[in-house]
Amino acid sequence: MEKRKLIIDTDCGSDDAVAIAMAMREPTVEVLMFAAVDGNVPMEQAAKNTLTALEYADRYYPPVYRGCTRPLLRDAVYAYETHGEDGLGDLGFVPKKTALAEGNGIVKMLQTLRESSPGEMEIVTLGPLTNLAVAFMLDAGALARAKRIWSMASAGLGLGNVTPVAEFNIWHDPEAAKIFLEAGLPVTFIGWDACLGESMLEENEIEEIRNSGTLGRFAIDSNRQLLELNRSRFGRPSLDMADPAAMAAVLYPECVKDRGDYHCEIDISRGPSYGAMLVDRNHEFGAGPKISLVSALKPGLYKQYLIDILAR
Repeated sequence: MEKRKLIIDTDCGSDDAVAIAMAMREPTVEVLMFAAVDGNVPMEQAAKNTLTALEYADRYYPPVYRGCTRPLLRDAVYAYETHGEDGLGDLGFVPKKTALAEGNGIVKMLQTLRESSPGEMEIVTLGPLTNLAVAFMLDAGALARAKRIWSMASAGLGLGNVTPVAEFNIWHDPEAAKIFLEAGLPVTFIGWDACLGESMLEENEIEEIRNSGTLGRFAIDSNRQLLELNRSRFGRPSLDMADPAAMAAVLYPECVKDRGDYHCEIDISRGPSYGAMLVDRNHEFGAGPKISLVSALKPGLYKQYLIDILAR
């Protein structure tokens, strides 16, 4: 069977690193390249963290390129409280065998798409949508050659994780998200709500992953900041793994529980809902951009897939 071809765009923090390892361990896909973007951590750190994730996945080494170093209009705000100052739990993880590729990730992404057949490539975004918005503005036709763009973005049908209504990846660069959403591309968003509730990793599952091998230890240890944050946020040491949940929806669609098509808008009004994606869940808008939105996974299938693929 021919492998699916992926381009991954990432602001690699600790949960991105797990999602990247999942893609590298999945035998049905081939990752062609990575583009780093400013988000959880500054772009340069995100790029280096991507290399570290590739080394721990220990399969093959697609090129990792630098992308946008800041949001389009707003000042950058990083997620150090969630991922640590270095994005990987401040445990000193650094790439030892690999180096960043020369060239710009947005240019390389567009070049790869131009050289592919229409519908041959899929794009997975794990961070803010800055790179994708710039890519669209540079060459909308090339980006439209993608079969589908999968984005871990928005609060889905639930509450936000950085404000009461906004999810981090949209909130970090709402103007870019608005450009991307209104581009008319074949897009599926996987909301933050997809990793919550019964899809959160609990202590026994965390220990099973950590004890599964070198990659499992890296996956859990790099997320130690998130574990501590969740002790106060949820009252227990659990992991809401947004990017692995999104990657599971991409790689293993059987684990998707709730998916719907909705008209959506990005709020860039600079008011209290700045950075939120407004979802017309009652189908009253009747116009505007319409996207596919994944808001829940089947917890048992998702968790078992995650556990198994990290142990391969």
